Amino acid sequence: MAQTLDLAGAGTVGRADERRPFGLFKDLERPGDVFRDIGPNWFASVMGTGIVANAAAILPLQVPGLRVFATAVWALAAAMLTGLIAAWGVHWARYPERARGHASNPVMAQFWGAPAMALMTVGAGTLVLGQGLIGPAAIGIDWVLWLAGTALGLVTAVWIPYLMMTRHDIGAGDAFGGWLMPVVPPMVSAATGALLIPHVGSAQGRLTLLLACYAMFGISLFASVIIITQVWSRLVTYKPGAAVMVPTLWIVLGPLGQSVTAAGNLGTQAAHVLPEPYAAGAAVFALLYGVPTWGFAMMWLALAAAITVRTALRNRPGGLPFALTWWSFTFPVGTCVTGTISLAARCHADVLRGASVLLFALLLVAWLVVAARTVSGAAAGRLFKPVAAISRALST
Repeated sequence: MAQTLDLAGAGTVGRADERRPFGLFKDLERPGDVFRDIGPNWFASVMGTGIVANAAAILPLQVPGLRVFATAVWALAAAMLTGLIAAWGVHWARYPERARGHASNPVMAQFWGAPAMALMTVGAGTLVLGQGLIGPAAIGIDWVLWLAGTALGLVTAVWIPYLMMTRHDIGAGDAFGGWLMPVVPPMVSAATGALLIPHVGSAQGRLTLLLACYAMFGISLFASVIIITQVWSRLVTYKPGAAVMVPTLWIVLGPLGQSVTAAGNLGTQAAHVLPEPYAAGAAVFALLYGVPTWGFAMMWLALAAAITVRTALRNRPGGLPFALTWWSFTFPVGTCVTGTISLAARCHADVLRGASVLLFALLLVAWLVVAARTVSGAAAGRLFKPVAAISRALST
């Protein structure tokens, strides 16, 4: 692969003389270096945490304390988002050249889609879970987060592909799951924007928002189809490649699961906005598009899992190296959970209800493992260091 990457967060260990033997941020030369290499990829942790809350809130399972758990995780995601925005602001103020350089890097640039999706994921959780705590203000907060995330997502959906087409040095075998990150935000806008349609006062306003969400559904869907075929081709021709990037294969589940969720949410709202026969058509589309797409998502999940296990076994004793790319195990699976729940609610299929619970269990385990590893790596300072190891791996 021809790509190079200075990506904070792969968990490599620096020289012993550069690290203090104990204490917070012991792997950093100075505690202030925590802000030096914070990139947009860090917002994937907010996405992965927020989707756990959003999925738990609508899970078709009656478990005591589940709603409380979902609310607590949403509050955690909101706190993480606030903290990351503040840290990123310090990063831009103190290291503007490094901050601008992220867009010039053909790998890190892809993760510019993460902040947009983080905003909207927390916003959706605020609408679904936050009203019990903060009242009607939750609706206004969701509007702000959705509008900001949508605007940023529409920019990244054009800006990053433009940079790839005109400036980035990309080789024939460089396609990877991260290429989906800049183009998935409009699909998240479609799925979460549908939840805001009932809160629009006028009929024309509701119609405008519904049509805008369907348009953004199309932006993301067709761009994702193009990229997924390139990822498939790269896997067949060049094989999985560097172990640290294998988790990004799971990102393919993101646009698949999110599109099923979006089609379901929009189909539900269309019944109150569109005239017949289009309202009925939207409901039919939600099911007849959703089930085949869900099927392909499950096939890709099996492929990604098999490749991940194979890579981990072939890289013994170290196994799969930990990096922030492990957050790819969370949000994409979470979109499959919400998509499965949407399909189950539409067709009343017990098998889909059961599948949603199993997928949520997978999501929960992945989130607990990745979150624990992230906290450990962040406390030591490892995840705040630039990583030469990834550059070497991608150049082979």
